[in-house]
Amino acid sequence: MQIHTTSEMRSSWPAWAGFLRQRGLVGFASWFLEAAGPLTILGAQALHFGEPFLRPAITGDQIQELAHLLEETDEGQAFVSYLREKGTA
Repeated sequence: MQIHTTSEMRSSWPAWAGFLRQRGLVGFASWFLEAAGPLTILGAQALHFGEPFLRPAITGDQIQELAHLLEETDEGQAFVSYLREKGTA
């Protein structure tokens, strides 16, 4: 499925932030997204490649949203900001 709007691409962010917050991983996830820099594109490609294997655990839309977040530096930084703002609340 193609995701077209920013709001659609970011629709899973509250759930992701909640998941990370419950497990005490907000700081680690933020650090990882910032520190990985250009290597996040490899993570996005791994998600695309592994999508058939990941589908039992997460939906295809969520895989696409996460891959987009990793592919687009601005989206990754926006998610880090979101985590810092909402993830600790």
